[in-house]
Amino acid sequence: MTHVPADGLPVPQRYGAILTLMLGLMMAVLDGVIANVALPTIARDLQASPARSIWIINAYQIAVIVSLLPLSFLGDMFGYRRIYRWGLVLFTLTSLLCALSTSLEMLTLARIAQGLGGSALMSVNIALIRLIYPRRELGRGLGLNAFIVAVSAAAGPTVAAAVLAVAPWQWLFLINIPLGVGALLLALRYLPANPEKAERPRFDTPSALMNALTFGLLISALTGFAQGQSALLVGAQSIAFMLIGALFIRRQLSLPVPLLPVDLLRIPAFSLSMVTSVCSFCAQMLALVALPFFLQGALGRSEVETGLLLTPWPGATMVMALLAGRLIERVHAGLLGALGLAIMSMGLFALAALPAQPTELDIMWRMALCGGGFGLFQSPNNHMIVSSAPAHRSGGASGMLGTARLLGQSCGAALVALMFNLFPSNGTHASLVLAGIFAGVAALVSSLRLTQPKAA
Repeated sequence: MTHVPADGLPVPQRYGAILTLMLGLMMAVLDGVIANVALPTIARDLQASPARSIWIINAYQIAVIVSLLPLSFLGDMFGYRRIYRWGLVLFTLTSLLCALSTSLEMLTLARIAQGLGGSALMSVNIALIRLIYPRRELGRGLGLNAFIVAVSAAAGPTVAAAVLAVAPWQWLFLINIPLGVGALLLALRYLPANPEKAERPRFDTPSALMNALTFGLLISALTGFAQGQSALLVGAQSIAFMLIGALFIRRQLSLPVPLLPVDLLRIPAFSLSMVTSVCSFCAQMLALVALPFFLQGALGRSEVETGLLLTPWPGATMVMALLAGRLIERVHAGLLGALGLAIMSMGLFALAALPAQPTELDIMWRMALCGGGFGLFQSPNNHMIVSSAPAHRSGGASGMLGTARLLGQSCGAALVALMFNLFPSNGTHASLVLAGIFAGVAALVSSLRLTQPKAA
């Protein structure tokens, strides 16, 4: 068994370890968004209504968000490497099941299981990065991680359009199999073990159940409200969420090592960074879900053209996330985050102000501004979240980081539906204005972190 040295892995092993993390994370994040473009085709093939086919997306997202914190806690208990390897096995096998599905029910169940595999990959990847990189280079590792997450989330429509241009929808899932097998072989050889612990934390099953109910009810109530479901049902879900959520937090405060690391939220740098993360991903999702409707509906662009017009966003994120990973070592994360989010906010308001018949250049420079600002913010924000938590709580910090992202994305997707219901003729414009407001608020919150000491 390979034990991690005091300060990161030696270079040949480090490259193999980081490659397996990037492959797994890319698959897990991409599969949360890649099926969006293919939903009409999948619904037609499986003879399902458009409304019911939404469960292909929701099943994956809900499975991830309800299991993320329990799996990160299990990583602290049994080792991040073990959780990651089993996540790769489950994700790869269930991707095959997704491709072989012959009914909506079968595909939905396969997506739930795939979400559990994806959650295992996302729950411990930051904790593993903390073991892989020397402390002085942690910012670069987190920059690379932020780059993969942001680009995978934003590039979903582009990748889906490219696959669907040459193959049926089943290949959206089949491409995971060779990638998953390759990542597993790398994981077996290169991933480091956790440092030895004097005492193993105890897993609290009631906390895991309350965690699943709290986040499941929250997303269900948000989605139901946005889609105009029965007020009685949404109200009942909201009340249940508040009651169970209050009991959940009360229980966590009484535990020495809580499943939901509420004790970490007492660290100002950690809690402020979590707020900015939720707001930034909410803003990103508002824009990236609403824009295809404008590009295809109002401008009459094809799926492939839409994917290409959205590409400057992940492209600019790619460049700026890697640059920000190096700037972390010299510039305060609060300043980089505030600057990046202010740029993103300007880009979103510029998209909201697009002319009725914009040129390709009109759209693309605005996309690049949004993506560049997001990339400049994300790496420093992740670095502050991880470095402000104690080293032995890396799993909890990693789980919270993923939870913040998924909460932001879920809220953003629900708010798009709400904007389209409130403003039927102008839903895209309303969504982009709201996205700009969220990014602006996040910039202000990020600037409050300047009062906190610069992360080591």
